[in-house]
Amino acid sequence: MRTPAPDEAEAALQPVRTELLRAAHAEAAELLARAERDAADLLDDARTEARRILDEARREGETQGGTAGRDLRARARRQARAHELAARREAYEELRRRVTERVRELRHAPDYASVLERLTGHARRLLGPDAEVTVQPGGGVVAHAPGRRVDCTLDALAARALVRADVEAETLWAP
Repeated sequence: MRTPAPDEAEAALQPVRTELLRAAHAEAAELLARAERDAADLLDDARTEARRILDEARREGETQGGTAGRDLRARARRQARAHELAARREAYEELRRRVTERVRELRHAPDYASVLERLTGHARRLLGPDAEVTVQPGGGVVAHAPGRRVDCTLDALAARALVRADVEAETLWAP
């Protein structure tokens, strides 16, 4: 067997070398294309996941914002109601104060003695003719009978008048 000359061996290996280079380039191109597809797929997956996370965060933010908004509106309604009730209470207390003052002025009226007689008669009708009736320094009378008491002071009469007029007084602050 004869050993080929180096030029002949190189010439004989040239087609093999060319085929190996072509195969290596094809494999490299395929690997590069696959890597680019994998990278594109990863980017698509990452974008999809980012959109999902953003959508979820948006929904959660809207839910939390809605909850916070509802809480804020409820708190504002409670505060408004508290202010309204405080204003009503203040108006009622002022009305009560004025009514009591006006009723107390009866003590200085020229016919106050007849007012005391009527109050004494009323107390005795409620408790009986033997009821002990005492004129009060603030105006009006208080009557006692065994186990019973009737308060016909001017302050008590003013308070009872307000209770009876409570429905009408409510119209003072009704819309």
